[in-house]
Amino acid sequence: MSERPALSYKARRRWSLVILLVGMPLYVVVAVNFTDWLRGVWPTMPWPVELVVFVLFGLLWVLPFKFVFRGVGQADPEEQGRD
Repeated sequence: MSERPALSYKARRRWSLVILLVGMPLYVVVAVNFTDWLRGVWPTMPWPVELVVFVLFGLLWVLPFKFVFRGVGQADPEEQGRD
């Protein structure tokens, strides 16, 4: 017996849109402000440190939302069962 996800397919699609259209721009603003603050504290930051910071910010946003985006680009599994 397979477990049902906490969110339905349609709910995950809606939440993924909200995250991408609202959450992502807010996250970008926070990330840019943090890196600007970091450059103010450490004006001559070495480029490898800066690269690590940007890579971490680029990957960090997806970790809490991984379950929302899983399978969203595929066909609705509930619709396939009706055919």
